[in-house]
Amino acid sequence: MNNGLNAAIINPNNDQIMAAYRSANALLGRDANCMDYISAYAGTQEIKTVQSVKKAEEKPEAKSSGMNLHECIVRGLSSQSAEAAETALNSGKQPLEVIDELIIPALDEVGKGFEAGTIYLPQLLMSADAAKAAFALIKEKLSGTAQQIKGRVILATVKGDIHDIGKNIVKVMMENYGYEVIDLGKDVPPQVIVDTAIRENIRLVGLSALMTTTVVSMEETIKLFRQQKPDTKIIVGGAVLTQEYADQIGADAYGKDAMASVRYADSIFTQ
Repeated sequence: MNNGLNAAIINPNNDQIMAAYRSANALLGRDANCMDYISAYAGTQEIKTVQSVKKAEEKPEAKSSGMNLHECIVRGLSSQSAEAAETALNSGKQPLEVIDELIIPALDEVGKGFEAGTIYLPQLLMSADAAKAAFALIKEKLSGTAQQIKGRVILATVKGDIHDIGKNIVKVMMENYGYEVIDLGKDVPPQVIVDTAIRENIRLVGLSALMTTTVVSMEETIKLFRQQKPDTKIIVGGAVLTQEYADQIGADAYGKDAMASVRYADSIFTQ
């Protein structure tokens, strides 16, 4: 195949031959996003759990093109995810129910697979894009709904870290629960976060980090806040964070998931 072979008489039931064929297509750029390769071998690592399969069977209202929203996100199918989200909404589910019952569990599954080494970064990013497509549609449906603003919050992925999947989930959840979010994006220097909080008089900041190496930037940001705007509360979260780690770097709270972040915000702004 590397030398130009484009047709061959082979036995498609021979696992080694098919493995070579699929691998070559992926490596030679003939398999868009490596989707055929992933589809063929994802099952060997048990990416789809029994629980997720059971959910798919129990939620026919969320199906689109033969797949429910959970499966679309796990497989990283953006356009199908948007369709499946609309199907779920049209079936009578409330937007927050779609998020809580379909999107968040799918992202949790992908996140656990990434941590376990059964799902890799390209798949993780594709799943994030699929979730964003579903989120975008849900947000559009909510755009006409008047909501009272409970408070204003800054969210940022710290300096040196380019991952914003978790932050984006928290952002959507915060917005859906009535908070105005100032999203500073990813790889944000500590001083930029502090300056924005001072300028906008922000009471709560959420910091995200996926990598152990960038938690140092998170700690630096917290120290800067203590010096320049000590009245701001800091909640931290991310794949490498734990309650113990959060305490160690001086954070006010640890958000183990998006809902924990929302609950903490509620506790701050209802005081």
